Amino acid sequence: MGNSALKAHLETSQKTGVFQLTGKGLTEFPEELQKLTANLRTVDLSNNKIEVLPAFIGGFQQLKSLTISCNKLTSLPNDIGKLKKLETLILNGNQLNQLPASVGQLKSLRTLNLSGNHFKEFPAGLGSLRQLDVLDLSKNQIHVVPAEVAELQAIEINLNQNQISTLTPEVSRTPRLKVLRLEENCLELSSIPISILTESQVSLLSVEGNLFEVKDMRDLEGYDKYMERFTATKKKFA
Repeated sequence: MGNSALKAHLETSQKTGVFQLTGKGLTEFPEELQKLTANLRTVDLSNNKIEVLPAFIGGFQQLKSLTISCNKLTSLPNDIGKLKKLETLILNGNQLNQLPASVGQLKSLRTLNLSGNHFKEFPAGLGSLRQLDVLDLSKNQIHVVPAEVAELQAIEINLNQNQISTLTPEVSRTPRLKVLRLEENCLELSSIPISILTESQVSLLSVEGNLFEVKDMRDLEGYDKYMERFTATKKKFA
């Protein structure tokens, strides 16, 4: 992309607070954006070839939405934790396998999309994200859903297409969790904690494509209780 085209983008962004440059083969986060740290509310650099997020990303104090999906990121800088107004962080389709602890400082974050990365473990330290509504970890290589999941404030957790064979009973204590997606994993029927059915708030438990027939869940203790929540939720949205 020529400098003149980038300059035109920057001038528009100065007025709109939105910088969108997708599918242009960028290998680096544009340094020129530093001039707009006070203005930008939305940055979308999806479908490029960016490998590194620079430390100056922490300077975008007005940023509410950051999308860098389908790039080549292998890690995130600690400075990302300085984005106190960030509500949406979309990083699907990269090569991330862990998050810096500073992600836990994103106090306004509502949506975190880490689908299609290289996570083998459920990322730690997300319990401090008190505004988090949606966490998407689908299409990774996670094997275990650990007890710390109970600390999450998420309403929806998507773990479809992982390698999960162990699901902690603590998941039933996740206070706001309504939707738990576990399709196409390695769960046995005996791996589904009864407490999810009997004690949790979960009203949509999605488990197709595991090592058991979904209809066999009907025989589990507490299935009727779960179905009451499922039906009540369906009626609410009907």
